Amino acid sequence: MASIDLNADVGEECGDDAALFDIVTTANVAAGGHAGGGDVLIETVTSCAARGVAVGAHPSYPDRENFGRLSRRGEYDAHALTTLVRSQVLDVAAACSASGTTLTHVKAHGALYHDIARDSEAADAFLAAVLDVVKNIGSDLYVTGSPTSQLQSAALARGVAFVSEAFIDRLYNPDGTLVSRSSPNAVHADPQAAIAQATSIALEGRVRVSDGSVIDLAAQTLCVHGDSPDAVAMARAVHQQLTEHGVTISPISLVTH
Repeated sequence: MASIDLNADVGEECGDDAALFDIVTTANVAAGGHAGGGDVLIETVTSCAARGVAVGAHPSYPDRENFGRLSRRGEYDAHALTTLVRSQVLDVAAACSASGTTLTHVKAHGALYHDIARDSEAADAFLAAVLDVVKNIGSDLYVTGSPTSQLQSAALARGVAFVSEAFIDRLYNPDGTLVSRSSPNAVHADPQAAIAQATSIALEGRVRVSDGSVIDLAAQTLCVHGDSPDAVAMARAVHQQLTEHGVTISPISLVTH
């Protein structure tokens, strides 16, 4: 029987996180760069712990004005990028410790996510931060990212567990990258489109892309953006559809392939 993780980006002060926690198995908690942080971060992690949802850190460039979706790569050398990511991940780790739960992973947000997917130096700097946190908290972390990305290659080289991710609410290009949010129809507003995409990825490892063709896209976890329109209804419908098709929704630690 197929099994897959369902994750959501939360703690961003723009969605119904409480409702999502009844649906998803994993949460990526905003660490204060693009949103959240402080009391919001602590409250979000506490809620995850109470609901049995696995907690990951969701670091980003410090850019609340643009919700972390504009690249600031040119402002950070490798050392500065490692320092930036480490600080945010440690904040989430501390909240986990205080809430009696364990940090399980790190997933970058927005422009940082895309930068570490295509820039090997940025990917390595990101992983350096993750490994520093691992030493600090004394437990391993996995990283989440795009399949066949520079992050995946760097994680393999450094011995960091990598979890491949696909998005249920985003349109893909034929090369497997996401269509820019500035383009029409880049975000699926129709729940049926998200359901069809999630089902295809989970059951077949394939996805229909912007030119109408179908490409291979294997993923261990599916993401719904907490700030997407009708995110809760979309996540609930996807959960129900996958379950009806015999797919078990489980956190990464229990997912087998």
